[in-house]
Amino acid sequence: MSKIHWGVLGTANIARTQLIPALIRAENSEIIAISSRGSKVHEVAREFNIPRAYEDYDELLSDRDVDAVYIPLPNHLHKEWVVKAAKQGKHVLCEKPAALTSVEAIEMVQICREHNVKFMEGFMYQFHPQHERVKEIITSGEIGEVKLIRASHSYYMENRDTNIRMGKEMGGGSLYDVGCYAIHAIRNISQSEPTVVQAHAEKDPASGIDLSAHGYLHLANGITALFDCSFDMTRRQEYEVIGTKGTINVPFAFRPDFNGQIGLVIVQTAGLTREEKIQGDIFHLEVEHFSNAILNDSRLLNTGESTINNMRVLEASYESIQIGLRVNIGIK
Repeated sequence: MSKIHWGVLGTANIARTQLIPALIRAENSEIIAISSRGSKVHEVAREFNIPRAYEDYDELLSDRDVDAVYIPLPNHLHKEWVVKAAKQGKHVLCEKPAALTSVEAIEMVQICREHNVKFMEGFMYQFHPQHERVKEIITSGEIGEVKLIRASHSYYMENRDTNIRMGKEMGGGSLYDVGCYAIHAIRNISQSEPTVVQAHAEKDPASGIDLSAHGYLHLANGITALFDCSFDMTRRQEYEVIGTKGTINVPFAFRPDFNGQIGLVIVQTAGLTREEKIQGDIFHLEVEHFSNAILNDSRLLNTGESTINNMRVLEASYESIQIGLRVNIGIK
């Protein structure tokens, strides 16, 4: 089996703890290079036996042996380095949120297409098979007609003085960091796009970023959805689908790796409760999916259009927070 040769731009925690180990586990992937702005990159390269270490991102992008790159840089740097990678002919897996505006997202997707490279925003949660199981249950009619979806993602943030997620100019805030998952899950599970949003946020007085946000969405297929996200609440990573005959609850929706990679789908109908435990290594599945898409020139699960649409919902949510009114979402 052929392997895709990967490079990683940066030594972020998510890269060291999740993506690099996943690349090492993947049968169709091999990490051959890593870069960072400084000497720390050599330490990380030694830790994971990565043969090539660069103290400059551009040097890695110039490495002709690198087929694909993973970008876990701060949010405000995503567009710059996705564009640079695409222009060097590298396929790109970029951490979420891929952009800070829909205009940025459109440009990134367009440039990747122009240079014939794959681009995917890294919503790794969706590769866990529990979500396809939820869709199967909905399609079966077991919970009746879906009327409401609620999605929540939060955690209590420590060490706020040093966390880049508190920096407004870096694309900080709970909506960009974890709210994007809740919105993506609503779109993914409903298989419909939001047309209207009304959102509210509690902001940090010093930085101006949203510490918590919650909102209402009306979807094109008539379903209502509610989302909330926060840096000020205990860890929650769940969604619930409410139908006319029952409910589906997914309590480990976004980070099932915190539960030993085991997802849980809880179905309640007519006073009866059924639990289904489903195994899935999300980062491993994400990496193998992306590498397979390159090798087979196949369609990605998370498309460029989906990235743009998710960004439009985030953008409209921020606009609603700013003006205090409902906002129509221009989903194409």
